[in-house]
Amino acid sequence: MVTLQHAPAGSSLHRCLCLLGLAAGLLLLMQPTWSEESSALLNRKVILVLGDSLAAGYGLDPSEAFPAVLQEKIDAEHLPFKVVNAGQSGDTSAGGLRRLNWLLQQKIDVLVLELGGNDGLRGIPPETTRTNLQAILDGTRKKYPQAQMVVAGMRMPPNLGAEYVESFQRLFPALAKANQAALVPFLLQGVGGEQDLNQADGIHPTPEGQRRVAENVWRVLRPLLEAP
Repeated sequence: MVTLQHAPAGSSLHRCLCLLGLAAGLLLLMQPTWSEESSALLNRKVILVLGDSLAAGYGLDPSEAFPAVLQEKIDAEHLPFKVVNAGQSGDTSAGGLRRLNWLLQQKIDVLVLELGGNDGLRGIPPETTRTNLQAILDGTRKKYPQAQMVVAGMRMPPNLGAEYVESFQRLFPALAKANQAALVPFLLQGVGGEQDLNQADGIHPTPEGQRRVAENVWRVLRPLLEAP
């Protein structure tokens, strides 16, 4: 049996062992502990995307929907935020309002309001849509006064009539201005009407279309994530 002998103090071997121990200790100090990493994840601020099939990623895997793409961008920049996707296919502004109290059980720091498209397609009066969206913003601010707001604008096809289309389009900038919210002028900018960026139904984006939608949101959302 081989017996290991302690290196005499002052010997070359002793000095090497001391240096190795010091280096290992420094490396451990430089690495975040598991508890620090866990704490950072638990303390991330929350971005709630309250939306319809565009947020839900209809026809796609949820990882391809624009909220998931936003999370990729956030993680790439090491920002302390997590995106909660509350998109529900077919949802209207009234449906989003009904879901709000349940969603606000979790503290949120940023609300991305992506609703209204289905209202328009159903011919719901724009004033009704605006009333519902305003109630969502009011409810969120009442519970979380410091939350940042983002309103995603939507447009309707011309076959619904010029008066309706114009009235519908105006409600989103007006809503954002009245609530000091950031505005995405048109969520589907560069995607709507582009055949190769939409699925066969001509309404819901492909994965590449969703990435472009995420870019439209990111240009507006990114500056808010640095705000105090």
